[in-house]
Amino acid sequence: MRVLLALLLATSVSAAPRTFRVDYFHTGNASEERFSLDRLVIEPLDWPGNPARPVDETNLGKYLFEVRDQATNRLLYSRGFASIYGEWETTAEAKEAHRTFHESLRFPAPSQPVQVLLKKRDARNTFREIWSLAVDPRDMFVDPSSPPSPGALLPLLENGPPSEKVDLLILGDGYTAQERAKFEKDARRMVDILFTFSPFKEHKARFNVWGLVPASAQSGISRPSTGLHRRSPVGATYDAFGSERYVLTFDNEAFRDTAAFAPYDFVEILVNGNTYGGGGIFGLYGTVASDSLWAPYIFVHEFGHHFAGLADEYYTSDSAYLPSEDRAEPWEKNVTALKDPSQLKWKALLSPSTPLPTPWDKDAYEAHARQIQQRRKKIRSEQRPESEMDALFTAQRDWEEKFLGAQKQASKVGAFEGAMYEARGYYRPQVDCVMFTRDRVPFCAVCRHALTEIIDLYSEKPVRSDVPAP
Repeated sequence: MRVLLALLLATSVSAAPRTFRVDYFHTGNASEERFSLDRLVIEPLDWPGNPARPVDETNLGKYLFEVRDQATNRLLYSRGFASIYGEWETTAEAKEAHRTFHESLRFPAPSQPVQVLLKKRDARNTFREIWSLAVDPRDMFVDPSSPPSPGALLPLLENGPPSEKVDLLILGDGYTAQERAKFEKDARRMVDILFTFSPFKEHKARFNVWGLVPASAQSGISRPSTGLHRRSPVGATYDAFGSERYVLTFDNEAFRDTAAFAPYDFVEILVNGNTYGGGGIFGLYGTVASDSLWAPYIFVHEFGHHFAGLADEYYTSDSAYLPSEDRAEPWEKNVTALKDPSQLKWKALLSPSTPLPTPWDKDAYEAHARQIQQRRKKIRSEQRPESEMDALFTAQRDWEEKFLGAQKQASKVGAFEGAMYEARGYYRPQVDCVMFTRDRVPFCAVCRHALTEIIDLYSEKPVRSDVPAP
C-alpha cells in the first residue's frame, strides 16, 4: 500500500521543465530593425520561474515576447523586457550607422511546437508584433549540450525552491581565481545592502540569492577611455555608448552561457573595479563596480532599472540618448508626461491637496548641478584620482540632501518636473528618491509599489477566483 501511495504521489507531481533559450541577432538603426535566429538552446538547469504566474500582466518593457502553442494559439508564457538595442537606437550613432546586438529569450521548455512572438511598443505605447519564430522542441538543431562550467554555485541566501522564490544571481566579472574570496565578500556586502531598502527588506524571505564567478585571466574589466582593455569572462566594460560611467556587457552569448549554471530570474553583474560605474536594463541585467565608494547606491539604483523597469528620474547629468521629440507617456511606472493630470498613473498614491505639477525650487537645484558637472568633466578629462571624484560626489550629496529635504513638498507624492534626462516635460513622483540622486534616501512610494508588483509576479500565487480562466 505504501509503495502504491508513493507511486501515486510521484505521478501527481509533474517535473519542472528545462530552461529553453532562443538566441538571436537584432540588427538595425534608428529607423529600422531586423531579427535573425542564431541558435536554440536547452540550458543545463530546470526552469526556475514561478509556474503559477507564467503570463506577465505588468505592462512593463519596451518589448514583450509571447510563447503560444502552435496547435491552439493558447498563450503559454510572456514577459516584458528592455534591451541594449532599445537604448542604442535612441543615440546619435543610430541615426548614422547600423549595428547588431545579440539577445536571448528564455522560457520553460515546451513539449510541443510553439510560436514565439516578439512585440514592440508603437508611438501610442501599444505592443505590435515585429518578429515571429516557429520553434519545435524536437528539432535536431536544438542544442542541449552544456558550455564549460564557470565554477561552483555559491548560495548567498536560500529560502526555498527556485520555483517559489525570486532568484537573483550575483555574477562576478574581472575576478581572478585568487580573488574568489574577494568576490564572495563583495557579493555578500551587496546582498546585505539590498535588503536594507524597502520593499526588499520586508520581502527578504521571498528571495534566493546565488553567486557565480568564472575565473578571469586578469584582474578588472575594460575601460577603453583610458586605454585599458581586458578579455574578462562575461565581457563587462566601462564606456558603453561613450558614457564613461556606463558599464555593460555586449557579449550576450558569454553572459547567458555563464549564467545558465544558476537558477535565476534576475542578474547583477559585479565587476572587480573601483571606478564609479554601473548600469541596469529591465529584464536583462544590472551592473556595479564592487570597490567604488558609491557601489551601495549604484547597486540599488541600477537594480531598480533591471528589476522593475524604473526610469532614471535625474536629468542634469550628461546622457548618450537624444531628447524625445514628442514626449509620449513613458511605460515606466515612476515617470509621466502629465498630459492629463486627472489620469496621473500614480493618482492612487497622490498626497491629498498636492498641486499638479508640484512646485519645488528647480532653478537653484539646476544651477548647483551645472557647477558639479563642470568639475566632474575636468576630473575625468585630466584623469585625476578616483578619490577626487568621490570627494566631489560626497559634497554634492550633502548639499542635495539638505536642499531637497527642506522643500515644502518634500514628503509628498505629487508630480515634480524634471526626469528621464529632460528638464522639461517629464515628471517624477517625489522630490527625492533612489532613482533621482545619490542621497541617503529610500525609494519613493511609487517606486516601492512597482518593485513589490515584480516581487509578487515571481514569487506569489495568483489570487483564487471562482471565475474560470479563459
